Amino acid sequence: MADTENEKVQPAPQAAVDVGEPVPPANSNRRLMVIGVILLLILGAIFFYWRSTFTEDTDDAQVDGNLYQVSSRVTGHVVKVYVDDNQTVQAGQLLVEIDPTDYQVALDQAQADLANAQAQSVLASTNVPITSTTVTTNVTTSASDVKGSADMVAQDEKQVEAATARVDQARANAVKAQLDVDRYTPLVQKDVISKQQYDAAVAAAAASKAAVLEAESDVLAAQNAVEGARQKLAQAQAQSAQSVQNRPGQIRVEESRAAAAEAAVRQAEARVEQARLNLSYTNITAPTAGIVNKKNVEIGANLSVGQDLMTIIPLTDLWVTANFKETQLARMYPCQAVTLKVDAYGGRKFSGRVTQIGGATGSMLSLFPPENATGNYVKVVQRIPVRVDFTNLQQEDGDYALRPGLSVTPEVEVKGEKVRGVAGCP
Repeated sequence: MADTENEKVQPAPQAAVDVGEPVPPANSNRRLMVIGVILLLILGAIFFYWRSTFTEDTDDAQVDGNLYQVSSRVTGHVVKVYVDDNQTVQAGQLLVEIDPTDYQVALDQAQADLANAQAQSVLASTNVPITSTTVTTNVTTSASDVKGSADMVAQDEKQVEAATARVDQARANAVKAQLDVDRYTPLVQKDVISKQQYDAAVAAAAASKAAVLEAESDVLAAQNAVEGARQKLAQAQAQSAQSVQNRPGQIRVEESRAAAAEAAVRQAEARVEQARLNLSYTNITAPTAGIVNKKNVEIGANLSVGQDLMTIIPLTDLWVTANFKETQLARMYPCQAVTLKVDAYGGRKFSGRVTQIGGATGSMLSLFPPENATGNYVKVVQRIPVRVDFTNLQQEDGDYALRPGLSVTPEVEVKGEKVRGVAGCP
């Protein structure tokens, strides 16, 4: 122990060192290096923990968008083309013009047919009240004819009664005249009365017989008149019943004609509208703002319906399709915030949100999906497409720098708060 203590007390060379310049221990730098390494390891562990628990990312992602195929809706001859490949266009901008002459002629013809149909409709509509009035008048007139015929029958029946009474009166007069002749005959033979009186009585008897015959003829004539009046009454009653029965049908016929004429007007209007649409289709416009690609139409081409002319690549309606591994989806749901790094611009960042998680894996949606029941099954981590919409595309990308197909690295904040104030995210 003494030797050890003496060895510790011996630092004589250090006594000669200047007190104003202390020499640090030899292992101090080493300690600092160790501490620095430990701090780096701690920071790396924290960063790895953050990356592994607070975010999920993938490099299997790209900018996506709808590609609009511009095609012709009518046949015709191209007279003007207003755009070239890779030209930026706005929504509604005129792209191609087709010769409109044939379609203008068709529109004029359709408009003429419409005017004719409208005139026929007016005529048919006007006939409805006229027919209604006419048939109503016919019903009223027929009823009046029935009443007049009935009155005529009654009058003729009275005439028959009067003629019958005159026959009775004539017969009574004839009987009386014959009785006078019978009384005067013995008297004239005895010269009690004159021959003149007797002849007058005979003449009166003959006249009375003639009057009876005349009265009987009047009765027959009156009876015939009654029969004729009754026939006219039956005819008037039949006509009246027919008028009453036919009245609704005649009105319905005219109403049907008016309805048919109105339907013809609507058909003519539809043809006019179709002709007007066909004429408007001769001017082919851009369905959205974007860039023209794959243009394959030139002046003088004859187009057919549905023929593709060019493709419009949109610059604003864009999103990201990220194919995450199935093991990364446990804590992923819509409205989570996403940081999007675009490789084409040195990792330029955009913000977004998770919108949809795909309904099936990419392998199941492929042209030849796997059939695991064949026995050749090998378990592979599958990927599911996740749609991420931009939340500040206009603010950060006012120059429309993004293009469909660009590679993106999305980082989803699986433990962060939901995106607020965006449609679909409360």
